Amino acid sequence: MTERYLGVLGIAEAMDVTRHAVHKWRSRYPNGSDHPFPEPDVEIDGAPGWRAERLEEIVQWRDGLPGRGAGGGRPTAARQEYMKAAMARGLDRDEATRALANFAEEFPHMTEPELCAWLIERFQY
Repeated sequence: MTERYLGVLGIAEAMDVTRHAVHKWRSRYPNGSDHPFPEPDVEIDGAPGWRAERLEEIVQWRDGLPGRGAGGGRPTAARQEYMKAAMARGLDRDEATRALANFAEEFPHMTEPELCAWLIERFQY
C-alpha cells in the first residue's frame, strides 16, 4: 500500500499560503530554534513530507508564531476576502473580527481559510 504525504506545496495549499511561505518558515525556524517548524516524517531526494494527520500540528505551530493574534502581520488572503464580504454586509471591522473568532471557537476543526470561505458563502444568502 502506498503511503501519502503532504509536501511543501500540499501544506501551503491547505493553509492558504504560498509554498515560499512554508520554505521561509522552515529556514527561519529550524530544529533547535525557539519555535522550530515541525520536522518532516520522511524525506525523499531532499524533498520533505509530512503525514496528513500532522496538518493540525503545523497549523497550531503557525498560530504560535511571535506576533500572531496580537494584531501583527498582514492578514491572509482568506481573511481579507472575508473582511471585504463582511463589510459589504454591513459589519464593521471589529464586529467581523469578533464573529470570525466566535466561529473559530465553535468549529475548532476548521482552519481559518475554511471558516472564511464558509462564512463568505453564507453572506450570499
